[in-house]
Parts: sequence; C-alpha cells; structure tokens
Amino acid sequence: MLASSTAPVTSLYVHVPFCAQKCEYCAFYSEASSGELVNRYTAALVRELEILAADLKPKTIFFGGGTPSILNLRQWETILRAMEKLNLLGAEEFTIESNPATVSADKCKLLRDFGVNRISMGVQSLDEKLLDRLGRIHSREQVFKSFDILRRAGFDNVNLDLMFAIPSQTMEIWRATLNEAMAMQSEHLSSYEVIYEDDTPLFEQLKAGEFSVNEELACEMYEALISRSTAAGFHQYEIANFARTESFKCSVSSVQPNKATPLNTEHLKLNTFPAIPSLACKHNVNYWRGGSYHGLGPSATGYVRGVRTKNWANTQLYCEQLEKGKRAIESSEELSPLRRAGEIAAFGLRMNAGWPFAEFKRATGFDLQNEWASEMEQLTARGWAVRDAERFHLTHQGLRFADAAAEMFLR
Repeated sequence: MLASSTAPVTSLYVHVPFCAQKCEYCAFYSEASSGELVNRYTAALVRELEILAADLKPKTIFFGGGTPSILNLRQWETILRAMEKLNLLGAEEFTIESNPATVSADKCKLLRDFGVNRISMGVQSLDEKLLDRLGRIHSREQVFKSFDILRRAGFDNVNLDLMFAIPSQTMEIWRATLNEAMAMQSEHLSSYEVIYEDDTPLFEQLKAGEFSVNEELACEMYEALISRSTAAGFHQYEIANFARTESFKCSVSSVQPNKATPLNTEHLKLNTFPAIPSLACKHNVNYWRGGSYHGLGPSATGYVRGVRTKNWANTQLYCEQLEKGKRAIESSEELSPLRRAGEIAAFGLRMNAGWPFAEFKRATGFDLQNEWASEMEQLTARGWAVRDAERFHLTHQGLRFADAAAEMFLR
C-alpha cells in the first residue's frame, strides 16, 4: 500500500512488442506476432496494470511498440476494460502507435469509445520502393486510406511519422513525400533521420558496402523538412518533432498545403518561441522535461521517485513473471540527484526552448548556470548554443548536433 503522501504517477508508457515483420532499420524490442503469445501477453499486461494501478493517475498514456494496432479487437477490449475497471482511463492525451496496414473502422471506434484521442501513424515514406527497402508492410495507398478512416472515426489529433536519409532516397523523392504529407493536414509530424543501429539488417548492409551514407544530403533533407513544415503551419519544438497550434485548425481548410509558399503565421503569435505548441505530444514533453513515468510491457523502462526500472526484453519471460504475480523487472537503479539532473539537462536540450534556468532548478534542484557553466561556455563558443539571462538553448546548428551536445551534460 502506498503512503498517502505519495502522489500517483501521471504518465504511463506501455510497450506492445508485436509486429507483422521486423523492419530493416528497427532496433526496438519487437517480434513477429503469434496468436497464443499475444493472448498471453494481454493477460500479463492486465496483471501488471493491476499491480501498479494504485500508483497511477494518468494524464498521458502512450502505447508504443512494436505495432500496438496489430492487437485484435478482443485483445484491445480486454486491456481497455481492465483499465476502465482500474480507473486508469480519462487521460488528457491517450496515444496509440499504429501501422497503416492495421487500421480498421471497428478498431478505431473501440479505441475512441474508451478515450483514445491521439494516433501516431508510422508512415515512414510515401514512395513504394522505399517502403519495400525499409521492410514496411503497408503501401502508400494504405496510408491515405487509413488516415481517412481515422478522421471518420473522430480522431482530430494525428501524428505522421516520416524518415529521411533512407538509402536510395533522393531529394526529389523527399520533397514529394513532404508535400503529400503536408496536404494530409495532420496535427503533428515526427521525422527522423535513419540511424544505423547494431544488429539491424540495414547496419549489416552498410558494413558490407552495399550503400554509403551521404551526410551532406541528409543535412539538406533536414533543412527541407524544417522549411516545408514551417511553411505549412507546423512549429518545430524538438529536433524531430513539429506540431500545430489549436488555432491553426480553425483556419486550415482555407490553406493550400501542397504549395511551397509560406503561410500566414499569425496563429503562432500566442505560441512564440520558446513556447511549446498546444498540439505537441504531451507524453514526450514529459520525458524531455524529466518527469516521472511508469513503463509496462516487455523491455519498457520507467522512472519513478529516483529509481529507473527496466523490464525484461523477452515476452515469454515477461509473461512468466507476471503469471507468478510479480513484476518482470530485469534491473532497477537508483540515480544520484546530480546524475539524474544531468540526464534531464541533456534530454531538455533536444527541445528548441532549451532550459529556462528557473524551470530547470524547479525540476532538479540544481542550478544549471553553476553546475554546467563550463559546458555551456564551450557550446556557446562553438556557435551551437545561446545563453541569456533567463535560459540556455541550442542554436539551429546546435540542434543538428544535439546528441554530442547532450553528452557533455551527463554526470
């Protein structure tokens, strides 16, 4: 039983480890779905929810994967009814990741009925050859069809995931994808440069010399992403994330998003830099601002009251542990306040807003200006960052090298 003085955790991540097939670039824990194991996972997840329910009052919920939308109607209903019984529904933002090939009208209706209000759709590309290259199971046609199904089901907060610097992707193909994505008028856009992770087919192909990485082209594609999305009314708030403001949605019907001309951006005045746009992903902002969260499912990590936990990255073992009535935690680690503050500093620098000094001190108890004075000075001298009286943030150039900058803040 939790002490009455302990406030429940308000952010919940659930990992669904199943996919139709593994993508060429994917290093996340996932596996091909098999009927019996998925049912077993569903029951185990319900048990984990029951164990943690007393310490949860979710404002944000995020089901990631894997491919959460691969779960069938019965499995989803089992999970959602359990959450309803445990008083875990009603989150301000409830996101589910989906693959365009696994979106259906009846599934969308069920999710909406239980309070899911945000969908993140893994589009990656709108070029058929590149989809094949990445090992995606959906077609470009399914992207548009699924987006229409989501809209008809009442989802008015949809994120599209795109990738750039894909092997054989040209600037012409990338610009065409951006134009088509903008024409869909989603509320949010996430776009990531391909990363070559160990133990992925794409990494092995790179090592074997089957293709080479063109850094200059990748930089040009990133610049095109920022330019095109900004022109279409998106506001970049993190390296790879772009969102609209609520007020934009009121006038979006008059926009011609397939044109590359800048839009009227009067709607952004209420959200001027460094504010976060109202349709930003609240769940991810909680990560970047150092908030607590419970992580459920195989391989999921959580951070609660100074302790980081990681579940076993093995679905079979995960189920076995929960069937015994205990959590499937592989490791837990208590972080020193300074080490955690360094991580929070590093994560927060991914955001355009950087770190307002007063906010960082509230979040961590440490003064960024004192503890990390040398690092801030080095980054500023390099032209990667700006420091003023109120905050520290990376420049446009610095955001391109945010990982290197962030490493300097770790303790």
